Amino acid sequence: MSEDKLDHSRSFVPLNLAVLTVSDTRGLEDDKSGQTLATRISDAGHVVADRQIVKDDVPQIVGLLTKWIDNPNIDGVISTGGTGLTGRDVTPEAFKSVFEKEIDGFSALFHRISYDKIGTSTIQSRACAGVAKGTYLFALPGSTGAVKDAWDGILKWQLDYRYQPCNFVEIMPRLREHEGITLRDKG
Repeated sequence: MSEDKLDHSRSFVPLNLAVLTVSDTRGLEDDKSGQTLATRISDAGHVVADRQIVKDDVPQIVGLLTKWIDNPNIDGVISTGGTGLTGRDVTPEAFKSVFEKEIDGFSALFHRISYDKIGTSTIQSRACAGVAKGTYLFALPGSTGAVKDAWDGILKWQLDYRYQPCNFVEIMPRLREHEGITLRDKG
């Protein structure tokens, strides 16, 4: 992905994105992956609408996701952490329980990018993405490198209205058309 895919005749559309870190051990002061994500979001011109840390606990994750999904001022949620294979890693289960539609290609592309950096170790990640009530949801691994790979290789571009031939932003007004609901009318 590169700058040559940006149509500069289109105006950039800033999104309101929430950042979620899933961790039993991190606080805001030592959350390097969450900070990396928040910085990249801001540097791209988007707004960090909220930033929270929750424990590796499905009800806590789902509760916060539901709050953000129901908030008409949040366009998307990007999480870091809890996508591995250990007993405490429950982020994909929490995210998938609220998805209306899964974005299967996100995981496939993330693994393709990750494979080039860490080889077959990428198989241990269960990164996933989906949409619920017009809100995009992305669950990334907890490593800073994985956050950089996902943002720099996928999200930076798909969350930019100028990216061609298509991007997530341009279809946002149609995500809930089956319900007769338009963008920012998510309530």
